[in-house]
Amino acid sequence: MIPGFANRRRFSDLTEQEILALAISSEEDDAQIYRMYAERLREEFPSSAAVFEAMAKEEDGHRTSLIELHKRRFGTVIPLIRREHVSGYYARNPVWLIENLGLERMRSEAQAMERGAEEFYLKAAARTTDADTRALLGHLAAAEAGHDKKAGELEKEFLDGDEREAEDKAAHRQFVLTWVQPGLAGLMDGSVSTLAPIFATAFATQNTHTTFLVGLAASVGAGISMGFTEAAHDDGVISGRGSPIKRGFASGIMTMVGGLGHALPYLITDFWTATIIAFIVVFIELWAIAWIQNKFMETPFLRAAFQVVLGGALVFAAGALIGGG
Repeated sequence: MIPGFANRRRFSDLTEQEILALAISSEEDDAQIYRMYAERLREEFPSSAAVFEAMAKEEDGHRTSLIELHKRRFGTVIPLIRREHVSGYYARNPVWLIENLGLERMRSEAQAMERGAEEFYLKAAARTTDADTRALLGHLAAAEAGHDKKAGELEKEFLDGDEREAEDKAAHRQFVLTWVQPGLAGLMDGSVSTLAPIFATAFATQNTHTTFLVGLAASVGAGISMGFTEAAHDDGVISGRGSPIKRGFASGIMTMVGGLGHALPYLITDFWTATIIAFIVVFIELWAIAWIQNKFMETPFLRAAFQVVLGGALVFAAGALIGGG
């Protein structure tokens, strides 16, 4: 058996008391998740934080109704059963993951949470024979289905058009500063700076295995160097560029990807086949860089393409001349 799954119960095997207990713990978890979102957003996006705080209070109301029903039917002792105890039950993404992906991801995750909760209550209502329990679960399913509308009402209350636009712009700017900018710098460095050593080795030796090893070493080394440099030179406190660890990973990984793109073709044993494919990969990499600059950095596409292609061509020419000489 897979560890952690052997003792899970099937939803179809739960008693009505256990279904109620599961609903209670789920509402408590959801309220806690919304409060964590609110706390995470409070400093930078106070209006969105107020929306999540209000949604947490909604979940508190649902939990209170479920607890009162449990008291009437089964008494005050509520079985301890949570999502992770039930196989096939709708799961929640780790809160740390959602926090690290920003405001828009939190909003979309909240919508997914409500859809999952609606499906649960519909299934639970179909399983119960008690009229009051069925009525409450049906009401909660309708409430979860209507949370998109409720969220819209809360956004109108706490988040007018200007505030929503300002928060969206701030979130986009933070995403660009934390992920796109260091990632783009890494991709440019990895794609362009490794052209010279890779193609110099290729034309000097015409040995694909040696070229691949040089390319691999250059790419991994550049990735580690760029990642540590990005993380170490700015802690993000004054510049507002976000977590140095995130920026370091973005820069380091994209640097390595940029170099490996035109190193991997040299796994092919035929020299000219590998070199032609590497040329094509380089072309794609350079145009991808120009596209990212245009989309996220608002650089005119033709200017970005000219700068990147010119720089890449010069570095490639240097590598080819040195290797050929």
